[in-house]
Amino acid sequence: MKVEGRNAIYELLKTDKEIDKVLVRRDMEDEASKRLINVIKSHRIKIQTVDKYVIEKESESKRSQGFIAFTSDYKYFDLEDIIDAAKDKDGFIILLNEVLDPHNLGSIIRVAECAGVDGVVISKDRSAAVSDTVMRISEGALNHVKVARVVNINQAIDKLKANGYWIFGAELGGSDVYKTDLTGKICLIIGGEDSGVKRLTKEKCDGIISIPMFGKVNSLNASVACGIAVYEAVRQRREKR
Repeated sequence: MKVEGRNAIYELLKTDKEIDKVLVRRDMEDEASKRLINVIKSHRIKIQTVDKYVIEKESESKRSQGFIAFTSDYKYFDLEDIIDAAKDKDGFIILLNEVLDPHNLGSIIRVAECAGVDGVVISKDRSAAVSDTVMRISEGALNHVKVARVVNINQAIDKLKANGYWIFGAELGGSDVYKTDLTGKICLIIGGEDSGVKRLTKEKCDGIISIPMFGKVNSLNASVACGIAVYEAVRQRREKR
């Protein structure tokens, strides 16, 4: 997996993930680049200095800032890992129901990390997987968020319920998100870009929440909707303390 850009590589260096090498563009002489190079060296990671055209060829984002790290593929967590990590507090989990766009997945993971969510759950089928693009869009947040990949979303919901979680689907036609109690152990389900929360999954929810709409367009991007709902839950949980 490739990790591109200074900020993303700084976040990667905070973890215990093995980094094979870092490509650094030959002409990186600014102070910010020198600082990062020194940090990479302090971790005793191999630095390969290359010409600009090599960086441009290797970069998928075309916004690498002259730095590309190569690391092992993402190792998914088990759902039990996320549940266990939050067993002594009011857990907060995001579950994605057929979110196919890796840009949305990356953005949701970034929201999850910023909000202190315990983990993100995706399915093995009909879902964007963790990739270089997801890592780039998450701006390194992927290094700090547990992502579990499950075979069956509805079975995962049953397991969360058995562990005391209340399940809320974000979908049109539900209760106002700002008037719904989102404290305690909760799992927020975000539906796919075109299909929303699937019918069978919706039937397993304890409640459906909706974001009030006041314009002519009646839906939000999945990651935007996720961010609004997550931070409403954060607000309520902080006020309850």
